[in-house]
Amino acid sequence: MRSFHRKALLLALSTTACAAALTAPAQARPQTPEPGTASLNWQPCEPAPAGSGTDRSPVRECATLSVPLDYAAPGGPQADIAVARLRSDRPEARRGTLLLIPGGPGGSGRDRLARKGAELRERTGGAYDVVSLDPRGVGGSSKADCRLTDDDRELTHLRPWPGPGGDITENVARARRVAQACARDGGALLRSMSTANEVRDIDRLRQALGEEKLSAWGVSYGTYVAAVYAQKYPQHTDRWVLDSTGDPDPSRVERGWSANMSSGADDRFPDFARWAADPARDTAHRVAGRVEDVRREFLAVAEKLDANPRGFQDAGHFPLTGNRLRQALQQALYSEGTGEEGTFARVSALIVAARDTTGPLTVPDPLPAGPISQDQAAVLVATLCNDVNWPRSVGSYARDVAADRIRHPLTAGMPVGILPCAFWKGGAPEKPTRITAEGPSNILMIQNLRDPSTPHRGALKMREALGDRTRLITVDAGGHGSYLGNGNACGDREVTGFLTEGTRPDQDKVCAAEPA
Repeated sequence: MRSFHRKALLLALSTTACAAALTAPAQARPQTPEPGTASLNWQPCEPAPAGSGTDRSPVRECATLSVPLDYAAPGGPQADIAVARLRSDRPEARRGTLLLIPGGPGGSGRDRLARKGAELRERTGGAYDVVSLDPRGVGGSSKADCRLTDDDRELTHLRPWPGPGGDITENVARARRVAQACARDGGALLRSMSTANEVRDIDRLRQALGEEKLSAWGVSYGTYVAAVYAQKYPQHTDRWVLDSTGDPDPSRVERGWSANMSSGADDRFPDFARWAADPARDTAHRVAGRVEDVRREFLAVAEKLDANPRGFQDAGHFPLTGNRLRQALQQALYSEGTGEEGTFARVSALIVAARDTTGPLTVPDPLPAGPISQDQAAVLVATLCNDVNWPRSVGSYARDVAADRIRHPLTAGMPVGILPCAFWKGGAPEKPTRITAEGPSNILMIQNLRDPSTPHRGALKMREALGDRTRLITVDAGGHGSYLGNGNACGDREVTGFLTEGTRPDQDKVCAAEPA
């Protein structure tokens, strides 16, 4: 959000911290699956690999849930959904089950549980069994596969970064090729992937757990899944947290979320510019001597790499093109990343090295060395394309890219670029759910002010749609993901208090920036 918008927002939103009880503490009860539902055979999960970044100490349990490929034919072919849980370590304090809903599309809920489950259980004092699932198609669930080439699964190719000057010819060919591969090789599983079916799978999980109600913490795309669930099954929601939310308007979902990344990068970039121009930076990380010059330096280096990509000394990495530098910056903006080993340091070192050195680059490449997995690529593409109809006119994408790269040069037109959805052959999608103010007032939203992926202005649209069902906590911070993600004690305290005590502010609240 530009500075004049930000000032108006901070003045408009209340900083009052008056809390009101939402619900009385629930009493834990035996978990008995509803009659006729699938059962869960819990077993210890396989240990997380060393160096995976997950918490290897808590004992997590894993199970497999069977769900219909097509809910209109529940007795037909089934898909396996991988489920994991971390039981409450204080049974006397347990009040229910808290579901972690991953982002993406294509994120693994089991991985998120492994990373965040232990901290969440500690923060909430054992009030919940913490549960998550891998959405159909990805991770430990029945895997999707479009049999895409490694090149088509490379991140800056799967995302429609235009060629130099904004040319989308290669994007069009790739989008058509991926759509054809998914139509040919994806099968019924791929055709079944959608937000609507993920919501149905979550309710099937609720039944198998024997819970009348679930609490939830949805992040990024997971907030949309959570909002749709709360709209479809309001009677089964307890305490519902939406963290880093997009605009839920049915005319703006999916394509609109992507388009919003252009302005989101602009909102967040000044944080990086201040870091990269700080006199405290060494010469390997200081991009410019003045904050206002960092953007110009970055754009110049990216344009230079468009014409002359650079190789890395370490084998196995894609060459550093202008688009890979742009992608590296965008990903760096997702994290607070301000430490000497953080994301800002890695991308600033890359900018400086590409500008000031010759020969193979010796700095680390912040991006993955290889392509993303077949299942992640398939689920990402299929969910985006199955959820809504996308424009079919190639010319409309070319015009959008040309305009967007002028308004938002940091992202060079990528967020409005052409995806396989323009050529998708998946049948008519279900009508997207309209989020409304009808339902229990048991939702808390939390949102960073300078989010590069789901900009604050989109969260305000969700806030407006939900009306009195929710309150919004705005955190004066950058990055994507707020609760237990950016170290803001005020924001963390609000969400933890809501999950444990059922309290939230009586009106929207701003949490001030806190020192790093």
